[in-house]
Amino acid sequence: MKLLVVDDHALVREGVKHVLLSMEDGVQVLEAGSAEEALRVVEDHADLDLVLLDVGLPGMNGFELLQVLRERGPAPRVAMLSASDDKSGVMTALQGGAAGFIPKAFSRDLMIQAVRFVLAGGIYVPPQAIGVDPAPATPDSARHLKLTDRQMQVLGLLARGKSNKAIASALSISEPTVKAHVTEVLRVLKVTNRAEAAIAARRLGFH
Repeated sequence: MKLLVVDDHALVREGVKHVLLSMEDGVQVLEAGSAEEALRVVEDHADLDLVLLDVGLPGMNGFELLQVLRERGPAPRVAMLSASDDKSGVMTALQGGAAGFIPKAFSRDLMIQAVRFVLAGGIYVPPQAIGVDPAPATPDSARHLKLTDRQMQVLGLLARGKSNKAIASALSISEPTVKAHVTEVLRVLKVTNRAEAAIAARRLGFH
């Protein structure tokens, strides 16, 4: 497993690196202290599994670097690191294509849980950022929404950040059908985009 930590503070990089190395044997952690250095590392290491990217980088900030990485593609998964966990920052990250938002204030165990969740294909959102109890819910709590079983499946895949194409492949249905289901899911959840739907799905216990 190969991970990249991007932060302009050496002490922060060292702390996060220490946590990541404790996850399991065989973890390789690379470091970058700026956006420019991060771009070079990503270019040199096409096999990166995850980039942990500080929001507050000087010069090109983390959100801007995320956009550059997405535009260059194919890009590794990116989880944002931040000293803040406000909802606006979380939404900006998810709308920009991040696979998670991890507060720097997290304990070692919480950070590892968040990183593992993202590596497993999920989209991590800190519960406190959206004002919910961190205790896990179950998908059964979504039944009151009166979504069909297929729409529930689509919602679950949305929560994992899957594209319409990936959802269509997973469920063996056409992309136009997926688009119709997504439109209905957004309407029922009373949200306007996929990022908000992913947050709502997490609140309902989907992973």
